[in-house]
Amino acid sequence: MTALFSLMDPLHLGLAFAIALMGGLVKGMVGFALPLILISGMGSFLSPELALAGLILPTVVTNGIQALRQGPAAALSSIRRFRVFLIVGGVFLLASAQMVSVLPLRVMLLILGGMISAFCLMQLAGLRFHMAAPSARIEAAVAAFAGLIGGVSGVWGPPTVAYLTALGTPKADQIRVQGVIYGLGAVALTVGHVGSGVLNQVTVWFSLALLVPVLFGMWIGGRIHDRIDQDVFRKLTLAILLLAGLNLIRRALMA
Repeated sequence: MTALFSLMDPLHLGLAFAIALMGGLVKGMVGFALPLILISGMGSFLSPELALAGLILPTVVTNGIQALRQGPAAALSSIRRFRVFLIVGGVFLLASAQMVSVLPLRVMLLILGGMISAFCLMQLAGLRFHMAAPSARIEAAVAAFAGLIGGVSGVWGPPTVAYLTALGTPKADQIRVQGVIYGLGAVALTVGHVGSGVLNQVTVWFSLALLVPVLFGMWIGGRIHDRIDQDVFRKLTLAILLLAGLNLIRRALMA
């Protein structure tokens, strides 16, 4: 606790816990957006480096739970299916994590936010982009972009969700696949930012503390997820993804 109060005062710690609870709730409902909520919410009153450090361990743990929800065999099947995405995304994430203070984050956030927002608006308006069969080239390109933005900002979910939505992935499968992709990406992010110094012997306590509200929120969100059907899940996913895209644009313009 002393280590936490050396990083922030009790008021800011309470705000961080409230944001973590909301992030866990959304994560449990649709399977993504936890890093986005944490980095955008906590980044408004904490340094970007501290906010990034805080989201690392909750992201690893929640995605591990999500990936294994239907058992190890299903998780391994998802790893084999999306191995191109995992390998390419992991390489780009590790590389960009070492350039967190060099890459033009504002430009990348603006491009990502614009692409995601346009995709969601067209989908919600009834213009469907459906891929009849997976494409290794498209998968590698999406993974590279997701890894690049993820290593710098800690957020790599929006491109991944857009790709899975275009594939028409069923609700249960999409939750599991997101857990596998984000979980392995989160491990890479952890390794990358131990190396960059963002996650260290002081900031790790903040990341550990956020696990409590995040896991409680995820439990509540999971109960809501089990009660909604595929079409509602798709629309809810697109709505949250649209908010995420607009928030990325806001961050880019205010940077």
